[in-house]
Amino acid sequence: MSRTVTTLTAQDLAGRLGGVLEHCPPDRPISEVKPLEEAGAGSVSFLANPKYAAKARECGAGLILVDAGVDLGDRPVLRVKHPYWAFAQAIGWLHPEPLPVWSDAPVHASARIGAACRIAPGTTVGAHTVLGKGCVLHPGVHIGEDCVLGEDCELFPGVVLYRRTRIGNRVTVHANSVVGSDGYGYVLVEGRHAKIPQVGWVEVGDDVEIGACVCIDRGVLGPTRIGTGTKIDNQVQVAHNVQVGNHCLLVSQTGISGSTKLGDYVTLAGKVGVVGHIEIGSRSIVGGNSVVAKSLPEGSFVTGFPARPHREWAEAQAALNRLPRLMRQLRKG
Repeated sequence: MSRTVTTLTAQDLAGRLGGVLEHCPPDRPISEVKPLEEAGAGSVSFLANPKYAAKARECGAGLILVDAGVDLGDRPVLRVKHPYWAFAQAIGWLHPEPLPVWSDAPVHASARIGAACRIAPGTTVGAHTVLGKGCVLHPGVHIGEDCVLGEDCELFPGVVLYRRTRIGNRVTVHANSVVGSDGYGYVLVEGRHAKIPQVGWVEVGDDVEIGACVCIDRGVLGPTRIGTGTKIDNQVQVAHNVQVGNHCLLVSQTGISGSTKLGDYVTLAGKVGVVGHIEIGSRSIVGGNSVVAKSLPEGSFVTGFPARPHREWAEAQAALNRLPRLMRQLRKG
């Protein structure tokens, strides 16, 4: 997965961010931004929520962005006013997005097109993209740079794949869906919503079908994933860094917030909303028009707002339906 990477020293970052280094050699090379659980010696990470302090003390990051009140012992830290905003700026410096490479030809000369592919008029294929054999691209499809499609994929009119999207074999994407658009990430800085660069990508497994007008955002740093065999209905939103398991069913107008994880064989019925940073266990079912506000164990069947066990929700609804009659009886004395 190619991308431009820049290396800065810890002191470079301190100077740019107006911060103070502690327990860190000024010349330590920093070449990437990573979450705490993935950070290594050449990584910078951040701590903005105190509940993750234990994880920060155990992580292997070469530098951790923290504010003035955080104590991480002898961990290498850079104290800044706003760690989350500093983290966002570091992404832009260490992972700059390359300028797009265009050509007059609809298929860039560096793209590799497999045997028996059919590419309709009005379709564009970006630099260094690879199409497996037997792919069908309908009119008006745009595939960005450094994408990879497996064999026998079909993309219907108006589909857009942003750069570095990876799609497996036998994947169908219906009209006007967008895969790999920027995630919805902002941080409030001095009264303005500043954008957090989104430099990840999307990975789609084999035998996935994506309906019309679906939006799947790329990750902030790593991938957003759609597991093998998953079927996505029309008008579904999958936010950045969401991990969808294998053989899931996401029904129309469902929205999944960032960094949520779905196990295998999860069903989200129509108009389901899921908050971010939670997990829904394998083989769970969420009924239509429900909002999932906390993690669910495997095999759950929940309904309502907020979602709770279906039997409990049904009993509550039945009691609510009896309430007008009970109120009339009370008024009569």
